[in-house]
Formats: sequence, structure tokens, C-alpha cells
Amino acid sequence: MDTFLQAAIDEAKKGAAEGGIPIGSVLVIDGEIVGRGHNRRVQQGSAILHAEMDCLESAGRLSAADYQRATLYSTLSPCDMCSGAALLYGIPRVVVGENHTFQGPEDYLRSRGVELTVVDDPECRALMERFIAEQPVLWNEDIGV
Repeated sequence: MDTFLQAAIDEAKKGAAEGGIPIGSVLVIDGEIVGRGHNRRVQQGSAILHAEMDCLESAGRLSAADYQRATLYSTLSPCDMCSGAALLYGIPRVVVGENHTFQGPEDYLRSRGVELTVVDDPECRALMERFIAEQPVLWNEDIGV
């Protein structure tokens, strides 16, 4: 198991333990985690705190040169908002734990030059499948349905 994807899974589990949606993310630069986050929309009453957004926020202000060396890991395929943030900051690589339960604009990211890798991790998928089965209304709210 990739240690960075495992760190994102650990973040997803934190979110679930807090009563939130089990999606986690880490930002890695030069082999070091510089930001961690998990979906905190429920916990914070937020409209935008998806895991990737929380992760970028926790990384703080970075230079364009920093972002250009970064890889964003997420347990779930990033939505339009989170994909847009990756594009805005020029993050060149995104690693996705799974995209069966939800698939964001992956082809668009690739068309914009992002190297996107889908790992198809069974633990990431199991976390989301269990959550979606147990909390379908909350899940639909999170993805804007």
C-alpha cells in the first residue's frame, strides 16, 4: 500500500469517526506530506469543505513552484470543485483511491495535462459503499443531488 494513500485513508476514517463523510486527502511535495484533510462539511456546517479543499487549506499558502511539484491524493475521485482547485494551483498529479462510487471530471483533468492515476483501492471503495448505503441523503447532499 502506498503510504500517502494510506494517510488519505486515515483521514477518511477520521471524518467518519467525527460523524462526517469518509473521504480523505493529503498533499505531497518532494516526498513529504504538507497538507492533510478530510471531508468536514457536516462537522463544520460548511458548503465547501470537501476533503481536498480541507487538505489544501491545511497546507496553507504555497508558492506556484511548490504546487508544480505536488501530488494530491484523495480516497475518492475529486468533484468539479476540488478538481478545479487542483487546476487553479497547477497541481500536476492526482492519485485517486477509487472512482466506482463517484467519478469526478477525470477526463477533463487529463485533458488539461494532469497525470491522474486511479488505484482502485478496495478499502476506499468499501468505506464509501458502506457510507452511501447508511447515509444516502447526506451523500446526495455532498455531491449536489
